[in-house]
Amino acid sequence: MTCVRVENEKSVETVLKEAGFTVSQRCCSRPSCFDFAARKSETLILIKIQPDIGNVSPSDPLELTVMSENVSASSLLISEKVREKPLEHDTVYSRYNVLAVTKKTFENIVLRKIYPLIQAGPGGYYVEIDAEAIKRRRQELGLSTGELAHMMGTSRRTLYGYERGMAKASVSAAYNLICILGIPVAKPMNPLRKSKNQPKCFLTTAKRAIIKNKLLQRIFRKLAYYDVATFKKAPFDFIITVQEEKMKIIGGVADNKERELDRRVNEILSVSSVVQAHPILITEGQKPLNKDILCIHSEELSRIRNPEDLIVDFK
Repeated sequence: MTCVRVENEKSVETVLKEAGFTVSQRCCSRPSCFDFAARKSETLILIKIQPDIGNVSPSDPLELTVMSENVSASSLLISEKVREKPLEHDTVYSRYNVLAVTKKTFENIVLRKIYPLIQAGPGGYYVEIDAEAIKRRRQELGLSTGELAHMMGTSRRTLYGYERGMAKASVSAAYNLICILGIPVAKPMNPLRKSKNQPKCFLTTAKRAIIKNKLLQRIFRKLAYYDVATFKKAPFDFIITVQEEKMKIIGGVADNKERELDRRVNEILSVSSVVQAHPILITEGQKPLNKDILCIHSEELSRIRNPEDLIVDFK
């Protein structure tokens, strides 16, 4: 299997490395919901290059969201258009709850720390309002809420929403506020930062009843009481999180028929290094060429009682 969109991905990879990020290998041993992982200090991102976000199926962003939650990362699509319509620069889009920006916007964020102010949403473009700045400036000018609302041509309720951080403003409303108050009122958005208020996806805790791979079924049954997430669109097949130990295990399962195992193992090792997780491979006897990955034979799964056994008993 060959990697697609290589030139575009290389340019994004170069930008990340110039900014001091450690970047994993591109994941192309099999179809993947992300192309590579990148880390700089505590910032961890899973990135997918998607030329047209209109072509994204709901399953890929959903799996990417679950994956990001399990490794404490943010996820990002880098795209240039939606259904043949070019995306605007310096604007943040969203596709099935995964944020998306153009490559130029991405470069501005990563290399120049210029963060976009505008968010595309249903019905138009919006900005996140700096609630404290608006309230403080209004009071400095001696304006009541009603007076400022009247000057803007909006309702008190809308202005209350702005000042309490409960509502986004249209671009035109934000412009009016700037003209009246004489200060910047829009809060820049950093798509690389994981949202603290992001709702946890139900699939991170729900037990998936349908798992076709028999080895994966055995692992799931063995560790049914632990935080195990399984994946179809990644070089790895599962992630185990042990909250008490602050430990993550990224694992692959392989049968004797797999032809791309060595490439996939290299990708698992590379992603695990960036994510800071323990990589393991469970097989039916096939041994990868790369000896750096902990390899467990399927017959040894009977010894497993908890996630720690996977990385302690078989070293």
